Amino acid sequence: MANDNFTVNKIDSFIITGFDHLQNQKLLGFLTLITYILILLGNSINLCIIMTDRHLHKPMYILICNLAVVDIMFSSTCSTTMISVLLAEIKTVSYYSCISRMFFYHLGDFTEVMALTLMATDRLIAISLPLRYHSIVTNFGTFLLIFLTWVIGFAILGFLTSVVDNLPYCHPDISHAFCMYPSMVRAACVDAEPYFALSTILSAWMLCGQFPFIMCTYGVLAYSVSKLSNNASRKQMINTCLSHLIVLLSFFAPKLVSYLLTRIGVVLTLTEKNALLIIASVIPPLINPTVYCTRTKEIRKRLIGVFFHTKKFT
Repeated sequence: MANDNFTVNKIDSFIITGFDHLQNQKLLGFLTLITYILILLGNSINLCIIMTDRHLHKPMYILICNLAVVDIMFSSTCSTTMISVLLAEIKTVSYYSCISRMFFYHLGDFTEVMALTLMATDRLIAISLPLRYHSIVTNFGTFLLIFLTWVIGFAILGFLTSVVDNLPYCHPDISHAFCMYPSMVRAACVDAEPYFALSTILSAWMLCGQFPFIMCTYGVLAYSVSKLSNNASRKQMINTCLSHLIVLLSFFAPKLVSYLLTRIGVVLTLTEKNALLIIASVIPPLINPTVYCTRTKEIRKRLIGVFFHTKKFT
């Protein structure tokens, strides 16, 4: 409901003002561009390697492919806006472009959490029930679970997007680094708090629900790995789990820092909020393909084979 103390205006476009106070905007824009190129390159390499090698058409690698697709979508929605603002100095984003970017950004955030959850569950079953793993975790079942996470994500974010689309707006200023649900609600002629309850529930579910669940999963994994008698198997499982933990912490750490600082009463400046937001949005998609290329034996061997033309024997 519109607040009578505000003047409702017809908004055809939004203006990204999150970087207005920042010096060296060109430098940040250049770093964002380089990072975005590396994200696209790394994730595309992972996708190509897994899709073109039939020996990698297994549940774990299907999940890695899903994560790569999510990372490309997640980073593209925010990076392209930042590059446009910082390098091209185009601060204006059309109304529906901003709403669609908001949708895909938060969809990427949601599906990233779900992808990490599925990957943790996959490793838990592989270590806890190794003899039954291939009968429990199948390619079809993996595709089905991935499909369901995307359907749920589309439903939840579709609802949030419809909420934003029906708000009356007072001004076009977006105070964050790119189009997001909170910044768009703040631009509306409404009392923002009731609308923030929706995003707060979703964030609480991620940080207080999924994150502890995934960490507990890796706790069980650590215990199971310690019980393995075969040193080679133990080393392989430790490497795999470390890869997943690096990916997990790179995604959740900035969110946890922001959440905990807010809970203890620390008031973050706009610059600090945007810094945490940018780190949470571009660092995980940059780290993920690097981790899986260097720490996953099969992908690493395939990558070396591509670059050095070594023949692969099966």
